[in-house]
Amino acid sequence: MSRFAIGYEYLCRIVLMLMVVNLAFIVHTLMGLVIIGFFPSVAASYATFRTWLIQVEDRSWTIARTWRVFHRAWKREFKRANVMGWPLGLIWALLLWERWFVSANDLGVAGAATYGVLVVVNLVYGLFVFLSWAVYVNFDESPWWVLRTSLSMVIARPMCSLLVLCLFVLTIWAYYTWPGLMIALGAAVPIFSTMMAVYSWGRLPGMDIHILEPKDVHKHGRKGKGRVRFSR
Repeated sequence: MSRFAIGYEYLCRIVLMLMVVNLAFIVHTLMGLVIIGFFPSVAASYATFRTWLIQVEDRSWTIARTWRVFHRAWKREFKRANVMGWPLGLIWALLLWERWFVSANDLGVAGAATYGVLVVVNLVYGLFVFLSWAVYVNFDESPWWVLRTSLSMVIARPMCSLLVLCLFVLTIWAYYTWPGLMIALGAAVPIFSTMMAVYSWGRLPGMDIHILEPKDVHKHGRKGKGRVRFSR
């Protein structure tokens, strides 16, 4: 019974953290007048969940602590997140527009084939963007290095990529079925699920469940490339 109570409290704390991050995401995006506040809020959300994940010994975060970690990450990543986020966002917006244009116009057989290709391209690119932010907050490297590493990760970590995609689809289904969840949790759930997938299957140095929470305490972790960030 005590184990059930501990697990239930742990789950409630995670839900509370997600709600706080979602609120912080909205507030900080508005603080940056949306245009320059959105991508730092994305980076801060990823950074907050990374900090929570790697602090294995202390994940019982309070509301104040969650907000503080988010706010510090938002200020720290304000410039760099916009530098990386805007090119990624504009490219994705262009791909989405092209898919809409092809679907909204009767282009015959060629149009149907093009639409199918664009759907796949959008899915792969969306997966790449999701993983890019996870790599971005884990390594203190240039945006170009982050993008190259993220692209290789999409291919080299198929289980991680599949899990991110499945969790995103599940999140969209849940939000569509229960719209209240989207209001309460917003972007926090897909970002958190992405970080959980990367933590479990991404094998990133500094954020690897097999090293931070090993089943065999005598196992040694693998070294990886890239300057890993310290948690703050």
